[in-house]
Amino acid sequence: MKRPWNIIDCPVYSLATYIEGKVNMNICTYVSAVSMEPKIYAIAIYNDTKTLQNMFQTDRAILQFLHPEQYKLVRNLGQRSGLQFDKYQYLKKNDLLESWNGMDVLKNTSARILLEKIDFKQTGDHVLFTFKAEKYKSYHSEVLTSEILRIKKIIRA
Repeated sequence: MKRPWNIIDCPVYSLATYIEGKVNMNICTYVSAVSMEPKIYAIAIYNDTKTLQNMFQTDRAILQFLHPEQYKLVRNLGQRSGLQFDKYQYLKKNDLLESWNGMDVLKNTSARILLEKIDFKQTGDHVLFTFKAEKYKSYHSEVLTSEILRIKKIIRA
């Protein structure tokens, strides 16, 4: 039997953060739209990560809705720390980046949202950030989900 927080299949995202023009990306599933007007998102970022360090130094980020074919990125973007692994070099070397609004993003995502930080609060082993959606672009209706990651044996139930 699945644990209660694993019963619901949820989308898998990558949050791109930028310091001095260099991108870092993580994997996040603790993401929710919390207001329709203005469009506001809540995103929980794990403690002691490069993404969290970056978010304390900047007001902008890009939320990327991953496409199901991008499931292989989860191992490098989510299961490896940007504090020890240069994700930008990995993405650049493997030709996985393109520019959107003057910033590096993943190619072939299902959608993207340019976010502006509003506030944050420590919440257990994550810091909860709220962001206002500034711009967005949708490309595909299919999104990578936690169930796909379970089927591919990247995560456990």
